Amino acid sequence: MIRTALLLFSLVSTLHADVTLDIEAFGKSLGGWDAKSKHACDYDLSGSSYRTYRPEITPTPDGGIFASVRIDHRRGWLASDDHAVLEVTIDKNGSIVSAQSNLALQGKTISSDVIRTGGNVGAGVPGVGAVVKVGADMTADLSSKLLREKIVEPGRVNFPSAVRHNYNLIFQAIRTASDLAPKQEEAKKPEEPVQGPVKPPTSAAKLEVPGAGEKTEIKK
Repeated sequence: MIRTALLLFSLVSTLHADVTLDIEAFGKSLGGWDAKSKHACDYDLSGSSYRTYRPEITPTPDGGIFASVRIDHRRGWLASDDHAVLEVTIDKNGSIVSAQSNLALQGKTISSDVIRTGGNVGAGVPGVGAVVKVGADMTADLSSKLLREKIVEPGRVNFPSAVRHNYNLIFQAIRTASDLAPKQEEAKKPEEPVQGPVKPPTSAAKLEVPGAGEKTEIKK
């Protein structure tokens, strides 16, 4: 009962937040929510197979949202899948505040640092450039730590790139209150003026009618 109440509170809070994530658009960019009973997307990147699950979204106290996305590296029937979690914090203005990811490879966990747009790595880079740099720095951090583990399997080596791919698509799916506001109806076309009765032309010949007692001359 308590869990249900918390879930409803989270849903209502998210709906009333100033920013949200267009989950359908995010899924469409990955090929569609066609796997796992419409809860996941299957796709290939660089010759390897991956699966992304629907994001879990919770509101933040400042009116923003926190998105958590699970990503699997699908290694086939004879091997256990690898797993990753991508976490992105978005403020009420629709700007990414921070991002972090971790990989779980057969019992080994590799976590990136928390990369912030306002931190040292993102300082001095304005707007979208800062968001792109956060994704690049997070990927580089994961890749360097993965290299230390001497991992050579292509799908695993490319796993940080798959995480970054999801990060970029999440950024593109962010919607603010202004994006969700209903568009104003187009101004109606003014109605054409209704024309009055048609008047006879002023140049029409006058019709003469003889009065009472007058004879009409008949020309032979």
